[in-house]
Amino acid sequence: MSTVRIELDDLSGPEIAAFLQEHVDQMRAISPPESKHALDLDALRRPEITFWTVRDGGSLVGCGALKRLDAGHGELKSMRTDPARKRSGIASLLLEHIITEATHRGFSRLSLETGAAEFFRPARRLYEKFGFVRCEPFADYRPDPNSTFMTKVLRVPGPGQQPGEGRGVSR
Repeated sequence: MSTVRIELDDLSGPEIAAFLQEHVDQMRAISPPESKHALDLDALRRPEITFWTVRDGGSLVGCGALKRLDAGHGELKSMRTDPARKRSGIASLLLEHIITEATHRGFSRLSLETGAAEFFRPARRLYEKFGFVRCEPFADYRPDPNSTFMTKVLRVPGPGQQPGEGRGVSR
């Protein structure tokens, strides 16, 4: 039986480069150029971004990133699951990890931009399941009929409390 692990990734390997290029290519095919917000490798290497990969055994099955917007606000970026592993729990596992990490970092809010097209409906449902609600554009985003903006208020843990305590977050 294989083990699913979430690992920090420095974005230097050819496997993650190809995985992300597939993501960027897919977003370009679905979204008009002015509505494509997927980041390439260079943009993901910025110091305000932390990037993780999800591996099942030795296979790359997902990725996601957390971007620091300011001291209290983070943005979820580059969430992707291998198409062969969709609806297998990989995205939920990674999203829970990123929410926990954002809470550990003291963010009081985590936001994201995803597509408004039918293709993105499963992603929007996942985010809603984790408590994200629609919001106005944030950071440098502008209103866009091809985008859906979502946010989640995070509770920063009090002294002696672990992230997730009292919030119904499963472990």
